[in-house]
Amino acid sequence: MNKPFRNARLPRLEILDWAAISDDLTRQGFAVIGRILTAGDCRKLAAMYEDSSQFRSRIVMEQHGYGRGEYQYFSYPLPSLIADLRNHLYERLASIANHWNKCMGIDIRYPDVHADFLSRCHASGQCRPTPLLLQYREGDYNCLHQDLYGEHVFPLQVAILLSQPAADFTGGEFVVTEQRPRMQSKVEVLPLQQGDAAIFAVHQRPVSGTRGFYRVSMRHGVSLVRSGRRHTLGLIFHDAK
Repeated sequence: MNKPFRNARLPRLEILDWAAISDDLTRQGFAVIGRILTAGDCRKLAAMYEDSSQFRSRIVMEQHGYGRGEYQYFSYPLPSLIADLRNHLYERLASIANHWNKCMGIDIRYPDVHADFLSRCHASGQCRPTPLLLQYREGDYNCLHQDLYGEHVFPLQVAILLSQPAADFTGGEFVVTEQRPRMQSKVEVLPLQQGDAAIFAVHQRPVSGTRGFYRVSMRHGVSLVRSGRRHTLGLIFHDAK
């Protein structure tokens, strides 16, 4: 079966204020981009969930203690819309990731082009694609977690809500938490609408303190879905072993 979106274009990404997005990421560890996908594209992506030929594996969260719900990892080659999103967003985020690593005293630097970073992952055995579709129904949720799949980790990732709150589902809020040293965890609920993207830290981010930068740990998850069905596209930029 041919995968759709062969000639997909992403005009919304070209006009975003990336300086403001960078400031949000540096200040709070996450940023929200409004309506980067149309409602039509969201529906097409969500409908892919029923086509097993698109995916390499399916995970039932409850079987692994991840919460309730399920998700599927796409296989290569990715649908072109997803590949375009992944490549374009990586190119915009690589400089931010490099700045974060410099602030945290981490020597790793990321190349400008996503294919070059994937070559680094593949050379170390991280060859399995990580973009995924998540599906939640009434009573489902996703425990707080971090998406770490091997030695090579890109420090930012993206979640795009494909369903419309209140119309397609209720509940199911996207949540991020931040754990600073010797402090209680801070919780943020991101009010996403259909087609909105959340960019957020995978694992750690730098925070400026009185003695320079220090690292804080971040996790993300989804609260209880009270009714309906919720689909999300997850874009992780490193591949998995």
